Amino acid sequence: MRIFETVGRGTTRAIDEVGFAATLLGQSAFWLTFGARRRQPVRSGAIFAQMVQMGTGALPIATLLSATIGIMLAIQSIHTLRLFGAESFAYVGIGLSITREFSPLIMGILLAGRSGSAIAARLSTMTINQEVDALRVIGVSPVRFLVAPALVGLLFVLPALTMWANLVGLAAAGLFVSGSLDLSFAAFVSDTIRILTANDIIHGLGKSVLFALLIVLVGVVNGASVKGGAEGVGAATTSAVVQGIAAIIITDMLFAFMVTL
Repeated sequence: MRIFETVGRGTTRAIDEVGFAATLLGQSAFWLTFGARRRQPVRSGAIFAQMVQMGTGALPIATLLSATIGIMLAIQSIHTLRLFGAESFAYVGIGLSITREFSPLIMGILLAGRSGSAIAARLSTMTINQEVDALRVIGVSPVRFLVAPALVGLLFVLPALTMWANLVGLAAAGLFVSGSLDLSFAAFVSDTIRILTANDIIHGLGKSVLFALLIVLVGVVNGASVKGGAEGVGAATTSAVVQGIAAIIITDMLFAFMVTL
């Protein structure tokens, strides 16, 4: 009976969190659309501050990871295709893998650990200190003030970082391929552009938009559901990172399955 009780409570909690996340998304869309009419617009300054914090601050590590992934894919592609004497076609797998899969996935995981944890820690601390309740008392919607700017900011930042990861990853892979094979960097670029289509780029950007929604909503749900003191903040932050990364990977698999079916 305890097993069934544990499963039931966990299922109920998961459904409640999904409903809470959907409510947050709907309220954010409401304030973004009708906030100005109610004289409570979502401030553009707050959005740009979130974009700088989540995007510009993550640019160095995003560049390093993108270049590393590009070189790693080049090494594995050349090693695998060399078994069939087709290493000159390594650019096909590299270009498609980076744009459709690795760039949005790696950037999503990076921001889930970096920005998702920050959102959860900030909101959980404000919840424990009753700052969220204070916002409600003075007539300020916490969703408009805290959630909507982070949501809009990440919706711009994550696709932008994904495009930057595409460029850096392909450039790093091209340099490695041109150094390992009798192939110029310009030829690698030309061949990669020839096999890539707009759908490949859109595929990766579509994933990045979904990942941005998941990162913010998971972080806010965990931050708003905090219990206890400092230990609760740590638990909420850890849970936001773990759940965010798990949601990104599962969504990536489902997205790829439905689009390529």
